[in-house]
Amino acid sequence: MSQQAPSTPPDYETALAELEQLIGKIESGQMPLEQLLAGYERGAELLNFCRDKLQAVENQIKVLDEGRLKPWSTE
Repeated sequence: MSQQAPSTPPDYETALAELEQLIGKIESGQMPLEQLLAGYERGAELLNFCRDKLQAVENQIKVLDEGRLKPWSTE
C-alpha cells in the first residue's frame, strides 16, 4: 500500500484546522508508532506553513503602517 504525500494546504485556516486535528490524534495516545512519527512530521510541515503565512501578513502590515501598499507575497 503506497501512501500519497500530503499536499500543501490551500490557506492558513485549512492548515491550522488540519494541525489541530492532528494534535488531537497525537495527544490521544491511540496512534501506532509509525503513524505517530508521520503525524509529527506532517505537524512540523503544517506549523512551518502557518508561521510563513503569519510572517508574510506581518511583513505586509509593517509596509502598510509606513503608508505604502505592497502586494502580499508568500515568498
